[in-house]
Amino acid sequence: MAAASQGVTNVVLLADPDAPTEIAQRMVRMLPDRLADKSGQGRRFDVEVISEPFTTGTEDPRTLMRRVRDRARAERWDIVVALTDLPLHSHRRKLVVDLNHEHGVALLSLPSLGGWRLQKKARRAVEEAVLSLAGPRARGVEGAPRNQPPLEPFGSPLAPVRPGPVDEEEAADLRYVTSGPRGYLRVLVGMVRANRPWRLVPGLSKALAAALATGAIATVNSTVWSLAASLSTPRLVIAMVGSVGLMIGWLIVDANLWHRTARSSPEARQKARLYNASTVLTVGIGVLVCYVGLLVINLLWALFILNDQVFASMTRNPLHATEYWTLSWFVASVATVGGALGSGLESDEAIRAAAYPKREQERRRALQDDHGD
Repeated sequence: MAAASQGVTNVVLLADPDAPTEIAQRMVRMLPDRLADKSGQGRRFDVEVISEPFTTGTEDPRTLMRRVRDRARAERWDIVVALTDLPLHSHRRKLVVDLNHEHGVALLSLPSLGGWRLQKKARRAVEEAVLSLAGPRARGVEGAPRNQPPLEPFGSPLAPVRPGPVDEEEAADLRYVTSGPRGYLRVLVGMVRANRPWRLVPGLSKALAAALATGAIATVNSTVWSLAASLSTPRLVIAMVGSVGLMIGWLIVDANLWHRTARSSPEARQKARLYNASTVLTVGIGVLVCYVGLLVINLLWALFILNDQVFASMTRNPLHATEYWTLSWFVASVATVGGALGSGLESDEAIRAAAYPKREQERRRALQDDHGD
């Protein structure tokens, strides 16, 4: 479908809302020049971004490719690269990209690119997909491209990407997938990054208020001073792990963030495990950020409020840097437990909004409704 080599090739980046659209908009300025330089032959490219929830209601790559293909045909676009933050699966493997050279469409799953340098890897992936779709296509009798080189930007030594199987009835003629533990980890990290776990901190205002109040009171409590002074480092670590684990579990259970599937297929169970692992990591990172923040705030509060003579008379230990650190560490664990109790005041919707972007909330709600039916 690409235009003649001396003409202008219209390239559309069809992106899901939120993160995929942001990524597409950041790359659109430099993409035409980079494509022209790499393709040569005087070819020019006109690139535009269209934000559209083309994945609504489905995670099936076949359905998504057909939607993109039909959209491209209706709008008479030369090349379409669809970007989604969905973790897509094909034949129990993690899908990286689907390409259809006959219709000039590609489907790219951003989580498969991992969580580091995502913008750069996404740009290079889009470039390779466009050049593959716009280039000369040697075809076999079944219409599949021959001698296609590996798409290097999609892969890495830690998570290799390989060509994947394509059924005859599918809308793709070339597919790249990643599999195995390394591929699973790569997709998982990409999903967690898409959830932006640092947004959990400002999203739990009531829980943070309860944690800060608990920490402020505990810091001036002489019983807490004595407990902190008597605790060894291993016990402080156990207190930290226990409080963080309690906060994570409480948020997941209270807001019903755990994904369940009524389907018994291996692929459905694999998806459920992937979604739940991303939930635990997302909430865990957010809670750890809160914990570190509480530790710093409690340390500053202790430096300001504590009197060394009073502290020494109550604990029989002089108030030095070690005592400040130990007390702040212990109080952060106590405050985190208070924050877990305070999170019960938050609505389920508020916790989900803090843990997931809007698109992910809609996707999980649709999946729950579908599995309930």
